[in-house]
Amino acid sequence: MTKALKKRPALAKNYRPANDEKFMGVKQKEYFRRKLEAWKKDIYDQTKGTIEYLQGENVSHPDMVDTAAANADRQLELRARDRQRKLIAKIDKALARIANGSYGYCEETGDPIHLGRLEARPIATLGIEAQEMHERRERVGR
Repeated sequence: MTKALKKRPALAKNYRPANDEKFMGVKQKEYFRRKLEAWKKDIYDQTKGTIEYLQGENVSHPDMVDTAAANADRQLELRARDRQRKLIAKIDKALARIANGSYGYCEETGDPIHLGRLEARPIATLGIEAQEMHERRERVGR
C-alpha cells in the first residue's frame, strides 16, 4: 500500500495536542499536518483572489495621482504575495519534516519545541531559547 493510500488517523473535531501525551506521536503529527495543509490551502485561496483582482484592476486612471496610488497598491499586493510564496515553501518544509520524523524538534538543540510554540507558529524550526539566541546574534551582527 502506498503512502498516499494509507488511512490517516481519525482525530476528534476538538482535538488539541497535550503535554501529557507522547510528543510527536501519531495524533500530534496528524494534527499539525492538517493544520499546515489547511494554512497552505488558505494561502492558495487568497492568492487566487489576488490574481483575479490584479487582472481586473485598471492601472490607467485619468488622474495621475490615482494611477500612482493604484500602482502603489498593486506593488504592495505583489510584495504580500511574494511573502506568502515564501511562507508556502516553509510550510512545505514543515510537512517534509513531519514525513521524515524531525518535525517538532529544534534544529539547533534537538530538544522538543514546546507545543504552544508549534500551535502559534507551526513552521517553527527552533525552540524558544534557540530562537532568542539567534535573534540576539542577528542584532549584534548589524
